[in-house]
Amino acid sequence: MKYLKQLLPYSKAVLILITMITSLNLIHASSHREAPLIAYDPLADNVDVYAFRSPSRPDFITLIATYVPLQYPQGGPNYYSFGENIRYEIHIDNDASKPGDEIIYRITFKVTNEDPSTFFNIRLGKQNQKTTYIVERSGDGGKTFQVRVMDGVVPPNNIGTRSITSGAGLNTSYADLVNKSIVTLSNGSKVYCGPIDDPFFVDLGGVFDLGNLPRQNEKSRDGLACTNTSAIIIEVPISSLLKSGAPANPTSILDPDYVIGVWASASRPAIRTLSAGKESFSGDWVQVSRLGMPLTNEAVIPIGYKDYWNGITPYDELTDTLLDNFFYNPELALYMDDRLFGGAVPAMSKLRIQTKSLGSFDFGFGKDGLFPLKGNAALAGTALDDAIFGTLLLPRAGAARSVDLWPIFHTGVPNFKPYQLATGKNGNPLASGKPFIHNFLPNGGDMLRLNMAVPVTSRSDPKFSSLGIISAAVLGLTDPAYNTTTDLQFIPNMDGFPNGRRLEDDVTRIELQAVAGVALAAIGLWYDDYSAGGSPVTPQLLGVLGYTTGVEKNDASFGVEFPYVAMPWSGDGDCSGKIISGVKGPGNGGITGLGTKGILVSNYPNPIKDQTTFNIKLIEADQIRAELVNQNGATIQDLFTQFLPQGESKIQLNLNQILAGEYIVLFHSQKYGMIQAHKIIKTN
Repeated sequence: MKYLKQLLPYSKAVLILITMITSLNLIHASSHREAPLIAYDPLADNVDVYAFRSPSRPDFITLIATYVPLQYPQGGPNYYSFGENIRYEIHIDNDASKPGDEIIYRITFKVTNEDPSTFFNIRLGKQNQKTTYIVERSGDGGKTFQVRVMDGVVPPNNIGTRSITSGAGLNTSYADLVNKSIVTLSNGSKVYCGPIDDPFFVDLGGVFDLGNLPRQNEKSRDGLACTNTSAIIIEVPISSLLKSGAPANPTSILDPDYVIGVWASASRPAIRTLSAGKESFSGDWVQVSRLGMPLTNEAVIPIGYKDYWNGITPYDELTDTLLDNFFYNPELALYMDDRLFGGAVPAMSKLRIQTKSLGSFDFGFGKDGLFPLKGNAALAGTALDDAIFGTLLLPRAGAARSVDLWPIFHTGVPNFKPYQLATGKNGNPLASGKPFIHNFLPNGGDMLRLNMAVPVTSRSDPKFSSLGIISAAVLGLTDPAYNTTTDLQFIPNMDGFPNGRRLEDDVTRIELQAVAGVALAAIGLWYDDYSAGGSPVTPQLLGVLGYTTGVEKNDASFGVEFPYVAMPWSGDGDCSGKIISGVKGPGNGGITGLGTKGILVSNYPNPIKDQTTFNIKLIEADQIRAELVNQNGATIQDLFTQFLPQGESKIQLNLNQILAGEYIVLFHSQKYGMIQAHKIIKTN
């Protein structure tokens, strides 16, 4: 949280900052093998959880839980899918006054072989490892379950052209397999279970190489490029997730009755018996993996506690405080403090924590943070007051980040002073400011908390940003459309992480900036280089906001309709052992999401001097318009509008009138809107 003084007048640096953040959306996180024991059981390994208001159906919420990390599309003959004898569950908490879950979706899978005589996965219309599923829903915390989907079909892995489209295989298109596998229920809910492109993006190699993020001596690359994962995607009406007694329509865009907590888990029977190529299971069900907030077990929990964390629930964290100190004093904070090991991790040199905010408050590792204010009359009526939430947020000395990182991960953030933007606070971080978040649900530990009343930020909005709430905070502090009043307004990206999690959100970057104290700064606890009476937009603040991991977007474009994700990469395509500059395929191309029609774009040469040829592959014939925009989103010119047939088309363009620089080509489908963003470089 951040206590920021109202940012007026607006300096040139602020305007540059706004441009830098809001332009990220044009080109358009997570646990992968995050604990030692679960690494031996990939079929039960939680990968990521997403929860967001559906951009195409804003009265619905999309819940996504992914499993089985790091699937290479060419990984035959035994391709990954979902496992039998596993309970995959998505848990919903919507009422802090009641212990535990209110709603649980349980999904179980069955695998059969249609032709055991071949080593191929698909041959002559038959499919081995064919997977079906059952979806059950509990509305009483797991006491009883009702079947919602019976015999749902998981589409096969995208093995390759001959297996999918030819007469020797299934004689269909992969898009048709996917679309036919989407189940629509009577209340409008939709379900998809199957392989997808992994939506998460991060330089895994850099981050685990002792924090070399971004890489210092070479180009960063997406460690998840060209990998697939297995997704359970459920889109349900908001009304079906509301707690009992909540109003049918929210009282405001931050209605506390509309807050839910979301987490996912995988459980197995306690006993597995092996004999002569067979296995059997017995005993009680045991949770072996869980996930809520991204990167918790991966980068916050130390290795000696990771398996323990996987085995407990968020509700166990109410009374089991063993892990709290890892949030009060996260290890990453050691590398953002020059008094400790900051100098040893040069990649994170822009990320520096406040050690003397407002002259006295030290949020460094093991320091006291705001605890020196404990019992001070100035805290009366604030969230830090013991009579309100103070016993949660100021528990003891030495818990430096108990007021920002701990609640972000464990309770959500209340629309309550001091957790409001510094706009209107007039230099007092404890004063009331501009509301911008309320996802407070103090009923457990680590889970995604989403306020379902917050409107959707359109993906075509020029202010849409992968920086989520951080972008909303910057706009609320600097944009005259929002910072001239302390009234509650919808600010673009208030629906972004950590208020839920959208597919586009750059959660690695957001969480690293949060560890570096950007949340504290937003509510008025300025960085150390702030001088009283001066601009709070200091070099240190600009450095934190300008920090990038080197990988800022997914390697495939997301869809505009359910299930919003991108199709899985094919085992015989560009991803079959070929990675160029950390992204799939030539020319930074990608494919669209499920629910749209696929497009693969490349161009040569790139960089471009005068002429270039775009190679465009379409799953279905369509009219395509190509628009050239700059890094700020401003349109330079329309490049072409042309009806293109199914398959591959080549279009040659002369760009000798364009100034040198980096540009984005936006490809618009007549049927589906904007479906691809492609980066080009123009030279003299």
